[in-house]
Parts: sequence; C-alpha cells; structure tokens
Amino acid sequence: MSAAPALSGPILPPAAGGAPRRLVALLHGVRARGEDMIARAGALRAALPDAAIFAPDAPFPCDDAPGTREWFSLADRAPAVLLAGAQAAAGRLDAALDERLRALGLGDGALALVGFSQGAAMALHAGLRRKRPATGIVAFSGAFMGARGGEIASRPPVLLVHGEDDAVVPFAAMARSAAALRALGVPVETLARRGLGHDVDAAGLDAAARFLAAPFGAGLA
Repeated sequence: MSAAPALSGPILPPAAGGAPRRLVALLHGVRARGEDMIARAGALRAALPDAAIFAPDAPFPCDDAPGTREWFSLADRAPAVLLAGAQAAAGRLDAALDERLRALGLGDGALALVGFSQGAAMALHAGLRRKRPATGIVAFSGAFMGARGGEIASRPPVLLVHGEDDAVVPFAAMARSAAALRALGVPVETLARRGLGHDVDAAGLDAAARFLAAPFGAGLA
C-alpha cells in the first residue's frame, strides 16, 4: 500500500526576509482550508518576523461543504470515534510537519502549533504526542480530547483562548480542557474573550503572538 500523500497548503516566508529560524503551523477548523488561517497571520508575523508560517489543508474533504476540508469526520460524535479520527489525522499532520522542518533545516524546538476549533483539537492532540517538544501550542475555540498519561510524549506550554459566547464549542470546554491538561503536567494559560462567539479576534491573536514570542525569544538568547 502506498503512503498517503503529504499535506500541502500555503506558506509565508519570514516577514524579516532571509532563512526561517522558526516555523508556525496554523491548523484550520472544519469546513475551511489553510488559506483561511493564513489570512489571519498578521499579528504572528509581526511578533515572529523570523518565522515561516505554514497552514496545511486538512487531509479529508467535507461532504457538506465542497471545496473545504476537515481533519476528521463529525458524523459520529462518540468520543472514541472522534479520538480515532484525530489519531489518524495526526499521523498525516506529523509527517507534514516533519517534512517542512527538514526542508527548512529546523528542529521541533523551532516549531509552534496554532489551531482554531477542530484545528485546535488537532494542535493539542498531535502536539502533545510529538516525541520532541514544540515551543508552544495555542488553541482557539477548541477542546482537548483527552489522553492517557502514557500517550503524552512532551509538554510544551499551552494557551487556550475561547469566546464566552461560543455557540459551537461551549465556553465551558476551556476550563475542562485546562483542568485535563494540568492533570497531565502540561503548563496551561487561559484567556476568555467576552462577547466573542466561535471565532478568533484581534485581541486573541495578539495574546497568541505574545505567548509564542516569549519562548521563541528565549531560544534565541
């Protein structure tokens, strides 16, 4: 059986020019594509001018939204089924990240993951299972799907950002996710956005940029 094709998607070079010293992977939600996340990358590029920004398209097409992608199906929302779907997608995502890091001559310590909605769940699921820790993970309007302690291979710092008026992924998911992550020894910060629904706003993006710039900057010292 041939290997699944690598994930592709838009990539932006460092805002400062030159060779990238960091890689930020942006993971979109369901019924979207990588270009939707790239369009919101301005604050991250400004805070991390030496970073390349990569927004892979999820591996599977959405049946109910032609031309868009999803990381795993939501047709059956049983937790075990969703977790199995995330695990299958994680292999494809890891391969794409490894390929991109190799092409840029970078290691996992130069990688950050930022996801929205289903992409946030994937950033947490895949990022915590990579054997070499990423610099950080930011999850917007998503939820941690859970893990047994032995499944967690690394514990990079995590920022959870969630709108208090989210009608898709309930705001309460942020507190549950934070508690579950802390129980696994993962350092977590949270940011509640008053009046925000299932979306990413400028204040959240600015917070994500500051959150990621701190450890990236420490790595440059």
